[in-house]
Amino acid sequence: MFDTAVESTYVWLGLAVVSAGILGFALRVPTAPPPDAKPVAHTIDSVAASPHEATARHPVDARRIRIGAHRVGLRGPGGDAHASLGYGPVVRVAGGDGDRLRRVLRGVPPERVFPSESTFARVLDRSRTREPSWRPAPETLLVRRVSWGDTNATLVGA
Repeated sequence: MFDTAVESTYVWLGLAVVSAGILGFALRVPTAPPPDAKPVAHTIDSVAASPHEATARHPVDARRIRIGAHRVGLRGPGGDAHASLGYGPVVRVAGGDGDRLRRVLRGVPPERVFPSESTFARVLDRSRTREPSWRPAPETLLVRRVSWGDTNATLVGA
C-alpha cells in the first residue's frame, strides 16, 4: 500500500526533463526586440536618391552598426537586424582616410579637403571596397550626399 509504483518514477523523471527544457528555452529568449534597421536604410536611401547635395541625421538605437556598400546592419541586446539599400553604393566613413572623409561628411566641401577631384575619387573607391565590419554604433548617424565635378558619393558615418 505504501510502495511506490514503478510508473510514477518515470513520470516524475519525464516531468523533470521537460521542465528543465522549458526553463532553458525561456532563459534563451531575448528580453528585447532586435533594433530596426529599415528606418536607418530609409534615411540613407532618401539622401542617396537626392539629385542634389543633401544631409540627414538619424538616431541609432543599437550597440553596434555595420555599414556596407549595399546593406546596413544593427546589433542590439535582442539580436541583429539588416536592411538593404536601394540607392548604393554608399561610402562608410571610418578608419584610414576616414579623417578627411569625416570632415566632408560634417560639411566641409571636398575641394577644401582634397587636393584634386581624382584624389577624392580614389579615396572614395578605396573606402567603398573596404570590407564592412561591426563597429560601436554612434548615437546619431550622419548621411551626406556630395558632388565634385563628375564624382558623386553618399557618405555615411558619425
